[in-house]
Amino acid sequence: MANPNTNSKAALVGELNGLLADHFALFIKTKNFHWHVKGPRFRDLHLLFDEQALEIRDQIDLIAERVRKLDADTLTSVGSVAQHTKIKDQDSASLGAEDMIAELRDDNVTVVERLKGMKPLAEQAGDNATDGLIDDWTDMTEQRVWFLKSLLA
Repeated sequence: MANPNTNSKAALVGELNGLLADHFALFIKTKNFHWHVKGPRFRDLHLLFDEQALEIRDQIDLIAERVRKLDADTLTSVGSVAQHTKIKDQDSASLGAEDMIAELRDDNVTVVERLKGMKPLAEQAGDNATDGLIDDWTDMTEQRVWFLKSLLA
């Protein structure tokens, strides 16, 4: 019979790789919106989307390195990102600014939900380091949600 801690660690690694995929997909979408936003709030949204994209990008390596520190493999290709992400593609270059904001808000909420679901897995695996990182990543993502939500108020 498998060690329950081994099963918990495998489940945690699976979710970390999902989180990694979400960050890759959200980075690309946020940059898409950064490049294609138009309208009277262009400058503010162009800058905000870029700030958020850079924050998301900076988390990618930290998440992948956490997986490696757990002696597991990370995602290896665009196909593996597509297979593991909960973030839906957005190929439109003509989406309205309000729709971009709402979509990014909703995508960041999806990431928060994944992060909150990871907490018990980290606890079950006895992984205090990942548990603490999840708190930090949740706070960062909730801040992005707050900023985006405030734009739609």
